[in-house]
Amino acid sequence: MDEMRAALFDSFGPPEVLYEGKVPVPRIKPDEVLVRVHASSVNGGELHGRAGRVRLVTGRRFPQRTGIDFVGEIAEAGTAVTEPRKGTAVWGILPRRMGSMAEYVAVRPRQVSTAPAGLTPVEAASVLAGGTTGITALRDKARIKPGERLLVRGAGGVGSVAVQLGKAYGAHVTALAGARNRDFVHGLGADDVLDHRTTRPCELGSFDVVLDTVGTQHRVFRRLLAPGGRMVAIAFDAEHIGTSVSYILASAVHGSRRVRFFSGNPRHDLFAELARMAETGGIRPVVDTVRPLAELGAAHAALEAGGVRGKHIIQIR
Repeated sequence: MDEMRAALFDSFGPPEVLYEGKVPVPRIKPDEVLVRVHASSVNGGELHGRAGRVRLVTGRRFPQRTGIDFVGEIAEAGTAVTEPRKGTAVWGILPRRMGSMAEYVAVRPRQVSTAPAGLTPVEAASVLAGGTTGITALRDKARIKPGERLLVRGAGGVGSVAVQLGKAYGAHVTALAGARNRDFVHGLGADDVLDHRTTRPCELGSFDVVLDTVGTQHRVFRRLLAPGGRMVAIAFDAEHIGTSVSYILASAVHGSRRVRFFSGNPRHDLFAELARMAETGGIRPVVDTVRPLAELGAAHAALEAGGVRGKHIIQIR
């Protein structure tokens, strides 16, 4: 087993630059495990990486890899690793790098946890990235409380999990989504679902917490915060990244309603908490499409087109 299948691209560009190629299987260090990947989800940051919008982070060396989350099983454990053992079903997220759209990944044990019982790898992949992001945003950054008013802007992919988390934390959830997704988002537990195309921000009222998964108009949606309100942005405006970053940083200095942002690097305890919520029904999987690795480009195109209902999943095994 010297080579494995992996998603690659040789230049920045549209979804068509993605292809299935061969790369060496990772060689694990004594303190690492080798995970045989069964499924992975497509996330917004991967679109920006492929398009070259964050090349200061990804660099310009090719071929480049993509994919951040993975669900699979331990194929091999390093000599210094006692847990998890070979054959254990696990899930996790690569630490500040991409490359999970492949047959194998190498990580440290603290970067995975046991995958939720009762969910298939495809189902588990649909809640992993959105769930860890949502828990960090709502529980840790916003410190949301029961009875507070939460606005989820963009209730398709990550937002579909955030709506469920908001209800699990006892909030009154308002979601902005496409008109055709109204019933879908209501079914996730949202109290109010409004069409993002026809609803003006000034018509929304005030909120204790705003979770923005879109990345544009931070200034406009920050104005909706009630006194003591908190806004968490998990996306930048891809066309104006510098402006987005500058505004978020400035919000910490000017005014009481700071916009919080974080770079996801979840660890074992967060994965384990998400698995518990998935097992007890606090979060349910929402899958939009399932495609093989060779059709990753089509999955990227579908996510860019918008109007998603859950996650686009790549089934690798």
